Amino acid sequence: MATSPIVDSNNPDTSSDQIEQGKNQNTDSLYVQFGIQQINLKTQYTFDTVTAKLLGEDLCQYHRIVPVDSDSSQKVALAMAEPFDMIAQQIVRSKTKSKLKIFQCNSDDIEPALGRIFQKNSNFEDTLQNLIEVDDESEEENFADVSIDILRTEASDGPAIVFVNSLLVQAVQERASDIHIEPQETEIRIRLRVDGMLKELQAASNRLQSGVIARIKILGSMDIAERRIPQDGRIKFKIMGRSVDVRVSTIPSIYGEKIVLRILDKGSTSLNMDDLGIDLDKLEHFKEISKSASGMILVTGPTGSGKTTTLYSVLNFINSPHLNILTAEDPVEYRLNGITQIQIKPKVGLTFASALRAFLRQDPDIIMVGEMRDLETAEIGIKAALTGHLVLSTLHTNNAISTIMRLINLGIDKYLITSSLSLIISQRLLRRICLNCKIQEEPSTSLLKAISRFGITIPDQKYFIGKGCKHCSGSGFWGRAGIHELLFMSDTLKDRIISDASESELLQIAKNAGMASLIEDGLQKASRGITSLEEIIRVI
Repeated sequence: MATSPIVDSNNPDTSSDQIEQGKNQNTDSLYVQFGIQQINLKTQYTFDTVTAKLLGEDLCQYHRIVPVDSDSSQKVALAMAEPFDMIAQQIVRSKTKSKLKIFQCNSDDIEPALGRIFQKNSNFEDTLQNLIEVDDESEEENFADVSIDILRTEASDGPAIVFVNSLLVQAVQERASDIHIEPQETEIRIRLRVDGMLKELQAASNRLQSGVIARIKILGSMDIAERRIPQDGRIKFKIMGRSVDVRVSTIPSIYGEKIVLRILDKGSTSLNMDDLGIDLDKLEHFKEISKSASGMILVTGPTGSGKTTTLYSVLNFINSPHLNILTAEDPVEYRLNGITQIQIKPKVGLTFASALRAFLRQDPDIIMVGEMRDLETAEIGIKAALTGHLVLSTLHTNNAISTIMRLINLGIDKYLITSSLSLIISQRLLRRICLNCKIQEEPSTSLLKAISRFGITIPDQKYFIGKGCKHCSGSGFWGRAGIHELLFMSDTLKDRIISDASESELLQIAKNAGMASLIEDGLQKASRGITSLEEIIRVI
């Protein structure tokens, strides 16, 4: 039968952006929109057996694809149950070294077609029966009994290698901070966290599951035979000349191990204090304190708010051959030249507290502690700040003033807090409006009401949103910016802390001294068109 070109998967115009937009439309109209021809494999008896055998039956089964004859000698034609399975297309291109034509077919017709290609005598019902496994209450034990040799073989199979490599490349290209690989009952769910929000990709066949998981665990130097307990690993690779570190975390679930890959891409993160997004006058004061010989700087906020990046920016700013800088981190996210960095290992007794005690015997000038998790760590850090060292650390608190209360609740004497603490920075990360689709919009009544709950009335001026475009994958945002609350310790504030002032009283003193709250800093950035009002409400 005559065929016509539909989706050229080597054409950059056929992008994941188009696919994401098409997901929300009716399936039939979606195929029409992209010019995808639907074919009937029951009447299509001219299959491309040469390509099929090159790909192998397992790969065709994994991705539900059938190579069919094409009128073009330059392209391989594929009938696919899921014509937007970009991973499958990448695998086929890698094996055939050819461009592709993509057709859509009925999923139920694939098994009989592959049976004819590979000359199987069994019918579809027989094949389906072979795929059914007996449900056993001792599921975990049976799952763990898979041979290590089989797992290693599956991990080295072409589909598993290409899938993992393609996923890592796509994640870096889309600026993802995390990859979530989540086994489900009938498929593998794939999600990327881009600009702080999870984005779902095309699901993968669960036939790839064991090979993909084993592949990632081998790359991360993890135990591929152990699937009952969580594991952690690390992968390092280069893409487009950039060095990228990947932290691997696995946890067991009812459908297999879920894997989260944290991508630490040095090339995508600026460690320049000028790029933090802090107002110039406050930034200069911040830099002066960073050059101090002693004192403590605390950066606070929830997980994923950029605290570690802020601390690294400070270290990068003050790093000098004349200074001995030591850090205790969990984990070490970025390698900094000229700085001694230690990975905390609680299992062997190397905790933040024990590392701090050891640091004080190493003639330090500057100490960074990943987090003040307990009283012991906080006490040692404060004493170090009082004895001629600059100490940097983080805390999980909602705002700058509550950080003082948190230290008091940990059991730190108020005199020690006021004597050692120099600066508290509370921060959040919010998404920047995409410059390609940025438009002006009047704030809605509901949005104004939400902002008024913070005791703020926004001025009548221009505000912007991103309407969504190809560049930002329809999200309306591209990249992230920080909003900050800087609390500089004044004499008045210290006196009131010692005299047991309430949190609200301390907040008022800080505001009188010129501290802008997170919501106020966010509104300033919204008025400059950096972010939207909705985004500010989302992150605060």
